[in-house]
Amino acid sequence: MQSLTNHFLVAMPSLQEPFFKHAVAYICEHNDEGAMGLVINQPIDVTVGELLDKIDIDNDKNQQAAGRQVFAGGPVKTDRGFVLHTPKPGYASSQSLSSEIMITTSKDVLASLTTEDAPEQFIITLGYAGWSEGQLEQELLENSWLIMEADPKVIFNTPINERWHKALELMGIDANKLSLEAGHA
Repeated sequence: MQSLTNHFLVAMPSLQEPFFKHAVAYICEHNDEGAMGLVINQPIDVTVGELLDKIDIDNDKNQQAAGRQVFAGGPVKTDRGFVLHTPKPGYASSQSLSSEIMITTSKDVLASLTTEDAPEQFIITLGYAGWSEGQLEQELLENSWLIMEADPKVIFNTPINERWHKALELMGIDANKLSLEAGHA
């Protein structure tokens, strides 16, 4: 199977597991050993400023970024933070995932988020979604997910509660017409 890195997994209505119901997951890595992704539409009751306070990082509460929601990126290692952002080099631990999206896991990006040095656009997730070898492929065979190339506008410019619908719309699918039943043609 081709790599799904830099793609979205869009949960089908039949996927009723509470964490992934109506989820849009951005796949950061996919290879023969499995996959790792970040759910981009499950906000938690913590703002960026509150998170930075909890980990003793100075931040400017007057900046709009301080009031942004933090997301539950997945059920694995929920104490680890991941920042998906528009390209901005210079952080200790960053990886380009596409020409428009980077992921950074080092604390230096967090310290910049409420300053002029912040990436133009970003989201923070706590935790990630992980799939072991063959697990994601099996879930795809079970029609749990739809796949589409990732669109940064869905991550950075679409209101949180509209991301699932927007991803489906970009695929030409009306969410109201999706069936709860899985099937194979």
